[in-house]
Amino acid sequence: MSLFNLLAKRRFGPFFTVQFLGALNDNIFKNTMLIMIAFRASSEAESGMLSNLGAGLFILPFFLLSPLAGQIADKMDKARMMRIIKAAEILFMLIGAAGFYTGNNALLFTTLFLMGVHSAFFGPAKYSILPQHLKEDELMNGNALVEMGTFLAILIGEIAGGLLAGRHNVHAISGSILGVALLGFLCSLSVPSAPSAAPDLKINWNAFSEIAALARLIRKKESVFNSILGISWFWYFGSTLLVQISTFAKHSLHGNENVVTLLLAVFSASVGVGSMLSAKLSRGDIELGLVPVGAFGMTVFMADLAFIHYPAPGIENMGLHAVLHGTHFASTLRALIDLGLVGMFGSLFIVPLYALIQTRSDEDTRSRVVAANNVFNAVFMVGSALVDVALLKAGLNTVQILFFTAILNVVVAAYIFLLIPEFVMRFVVWILASTIYRLRYHGRDLIPKNGAAVIVSNHVSFIDWFVITAACRRPVHFVMDHNMFRKPILGTAFRLAKAIPIAPAKEDATLKERAFAAISARLKDGDLVCIFPEGKITFDGKVNPFKPGVERILAADPVPVVAMSINGLYGSFFSRKDGPAMSHLPKPSRRVVEISIAPPLPPTATAAELEAKVRALLAAPSDVSVSTASAAVA
Repeated sequence: MSLFNLLAKRRFGPFFTVQFLGALNDNIFKNTMLIMIAFRASSEAESGMLSNLGAGLFILPFFLLSPLAGQIADKMDKARMMRIIKAAEILFMLIGAAGFYTGNNALLFTTLFLMGVHSAFFGPAKYSILPQHLKEDELMNGNALVEMGTFLAILIGEIAGGLLAGRHNVHAISGSILGVALLGFLCSLSVPSAPSAAPDLKINWNAFSEIAALARLIRKKESVFNSILGISWFWYFGSTLLVQISTFAKHSLHGNENVVTLLLAVFSASVGVGSMLSAKLSRGDIELGLVPVGAFGMTVFMADLAFIHYPAPGIENMGLHAVLHGTHFASTLRALIDLGLVGMFGSLFIVPLYALIQTRSDEDTRSRVVAANNVFNAVFMVGSALVDVALLKAGLNTVQILFFTAILNVVVAAYIFLLIPEFVMRFVVWILASTIYRLRYHGRDLIPKNGAAVIVSNHVSFIDWFVITAACRRPVHFVMDHNMFRKPILGTAFRLAKAIPIAPAKEDATLKERAFAAISARLKDGDLVCIFPEGKITFDGKVNPFKPGVERILAADPVPVVAMSINGLYGSFFSRKDGPAMSHLPKPSRRVVEISIAPPLPPTATAAELEAKVRALLAAPSDVSVSTASAAVA
């Protein structure tokens, strides 16, 4: 399905419009207010302090109210919840309009806090409704459109906010924020029902005990928890950048409100482009390999802002024409390019992470998982504001703060990738699939989406585990020959991937028993475990007899077993055809590799039956099931 076809569907179009208008109104109000305050301030420090105060007030409700919002979104129909939230937005904008008319900063900051309340309640419904209304192969596109729409709304809101702030027309400001709020409520009436996932849930009104409960909930699934950490870091990074842009425009580029609007417009538009690019590169999958790419780009281009030669202070509050001509042109252009690329790579980082927490969280707790994500996001954004204030007090200027954040991104990204090596593995698979191999899948949707299962496959090459990783949308724990762990690079990769080393009893009986214990532990945790029952890589391309170890595994933990075949890797650089693997020069060709999956078999399946199933898949890969899916990843 085309990326934009979803917009024409009633199950997505009205929801997209509602969330777009909500983000738009947030930014019309927030940017009008903050730009006016920034340019009334008497110094860079005062401007930065007020901007950080506004950011802190907006995100405080995410910490205080997200636990309650997540419970309500799980307990009630999410479409109905959205209508209530959008009705409240109209009331909040009435308070904001009064603040603009009277020039009362207290009312304006109160409204900013209330819009944070609005977003805190809308967020869990927003992200948990998507898996209810979209198919799994539509989720990446849906999330990409939501992120693109959000930042397009930010772009329009920033432009509108800059224009409104520059003209100081309170009638236009008030009419805009009230009109958008009313339109959002009307559109919410067309969002299809999204029935409760946990109607019997008992609401816990204690925010702090519920936060503790949410923390326990998300820790149950390591990939979900660590992805939430990644998303939260993105919002730390992005919050720092967005809060500092007004001050950066004024004190580094010596520009006025219109220059702020241009910077924000370029950044927001690039996030939209990055969202579309993430959907294009993913081809319907949740492509976690894009996350390291995004982290790398965010660091490089944020850091580059510190290496631009900015003109010495002279004429202040210059307009667009002045900063885009003469001695200011080179520095302004480079800053625009850097901000644009930070936004684009930021999308590659964030879109897959949102899709991951949606697909790997249970339906009856999904809204609370999103709420937990919002709490963590809020903590990180508050942390961003506090760190920025501390850095300002320590004497750092805006450019130095942005450079400091870029360096922190290296440290945090490295930590996250060590915790979740799946991201790096997926990146390597994505590179291989985009440059050397064309991977085609048959029966991919037959792999269980939840719960424990054993995968068995023929063993053709040293990269079988890579193509199986590509075929599975969930993390897989591979059982591998212990000698592989002694290789300098591969051994480190296998340990990071939490592969399970195994040895024949005649070599190391203790290690063999530890391997079976580790396999059992993984299955009891509800994970996927893959073994190669042949016990060795084929020398002639044929399937070797399956050993009975798989029967022992299934007897100890009676879980479904999925037979899988790999066809097309024999004869590759990584196979043992014509001698040891990786001992001959690879041929410059795009090899087609087919991965075929059979429907799960019961745990009573024998090694001989599984071997026969794999042989049958190799003989007729496309005849797996009438419901099988085929996809090209290159």
